[in-house]
Amino acid sequence: MPVINLSFQVIPKVPDADTYRIIDLAIDVVKRSGVKYEVGPMETTMEGELDQLLEIVKEAQQVCVDAGAERVMTIIKIDYHPKGVTMEEKIGKYRS
Repeated sequence: MPVINLSFQVIPKVPDADTYRIIDLAIDVVKRSGVKYEVGPMETTMEGELDQLLEIVKEAQQVCVDAGAERVMTIIKIDYHPKGVTMEEKIGKYRS
């Protein structure tokens, strides 16, 4: 399977005071997964095989529920190319 990019944003339904704590738990799932990733102010982008990345998103949603979210909305964007696509080819030129 080709390496692709998947960006996702979890929006847990929790009291405002808990939002960052719950989102941090979702980001910890990504960190522990071992895939290449970048955290942005609105979403996290990962690089890897599609099935693996989708499993990480599922786990990130579940950790939100396990931490007290009564509902989790998730926005997912996928950049798929049969020969693969990397974050570096998209944003490498912007890094100093």
